[in-house]
Amino acid sequence: MIRPANQTDGTHSADPLAPRWVSTRSPQGETVSFVEALSRGLAPDGGLYVPVSVPVTPPPHPGSAFGDVAQTCLSHWFSGLYPDAAWRAAVTDALSFDVPLVALDGPAWRDIHVLELFHGPTYSFKDFGARTMARLLAISAGESLAHVFVATSGDTGSAVADGFAGLRGFRVVLLYPEGQVSPVQERQLALRREGVAAFRVRGTFDDCQALAKGVFADRRFDHLAPTSANSINAGRLLPQMLYYVQATNLLGAAPWFSVPSGNLGNLTAGVLAMLGGMNTAGFVAAHNANDAFPRFLAGAAAHFGPSIRTLSNAMDVGAPSNFERLLHLMGPTRIRSLVHPEVVSDQDTLHCLRAVHDETGYVCDPHTAVGLEAARRLRQRSAGDSRPIVVLSTAHPAKFPE
Repeated sequence: MIRPANQTDGTHSADPLAPRWVSTRSPQGETVSFVEALSRGLAPDGGLYVPVSVPVTPPPHPGSAFGDVAQTCLSHWFSGLYPDAAWRAAVTDALSFDVPLVALDGPAWRDIHVLELFHGPTYSFKDFGARTMARLLAISAGESLAHVFVATSGDTGSAVADGFAGLRGFRVVLLYPEGQVSPVQERQLALRREGVAAFRVRGTFDDCQALAKGVFADRRFDHLAPTSANSINAGRLLPQMLYYVQATNLLGAAPWFSVPSGNLGNLTAGVLAMLGGMNTAGFVAAHNANDAFPRFLAGAAAHFGPSIRTLSNAMDVGAPSNFERLLHLMGPTRIRSLVHPEVVSDQDTLHCLRAVHDETGYVCDPHTAVGLEAARRLRQRSAGDSRPIVVLSTAHPAKFPE
């Protein structure tokens, strides 16, 4: 487990510069800067990069705009890494859309709020990480050509393609499972963009992810200068921390977060925000039938298998990569005390979609419905707990018209 960077044990002083990063599989090994971790994507030993320490960020001023929250938080992570004006301009350009928090109105939805993360150009929360990391990579890009390999179960691919399209020095390769994304998502993936190639894979998301990881493990591809824009890349996580901090800022309270979960990158970002000082009551990992992580949280040994197809397809992940990160950041005991599991069936997802609309007038997508159903169950179980629940809404409902 890691200690916040500017909290000491009496023998270490606070480091004013950006934290170093290390592989989950070599915690005592080589440390690299965030710039190096961002560029590499995956560590040479196959591990995921995690911060050696997490900088503690003072809470933003109440009512601060999202852009101000982003600049303040990231300044503690980027100190000394980039020219100050360059990274600030990159973040401002990347995160130029709204992050509204919508309070639901209805007896069954008391103090439940929806944090809408789909107001970016591809209507998915993946725009936060993809656009930011693309612009940060562009700051330090040389004259050589880098190839960005992305496995996607729905929204990641189009967000990365949009974020990198036309940027000098980058080519993007998208891998998505044939017949397992929505028609709207596939049209977004296949859209012709400068420097982007999309491939249908006869298999599951796990097969796509294995192909992408195989590129990094095979030295024959070194000449491509491969990097990743999946949530295995640390560059995706830092921008995603920001909307958690903004939600607590808007509420002025320490909420529960109900997180629709698949590859566990979104949940990991929330944990990093908490380790950086954000107050929260805890997290709910809201899963569909791909329930290996909920079973682990309930006390079972970690055992991951093939993915199962569901209505919330972007969460159809059998072997979540970021499980390794979560274990490193907190250890199994702390994870189980902080993160509560909920498994939502397709039938319950459809029921929640209809109930939320009928009772509150709000229209959501199936991934958000998984998070909302998990939040409703949490509220039922803890009737005396008046703390607000924030449900992360990960995609615009228009992406799933069926």
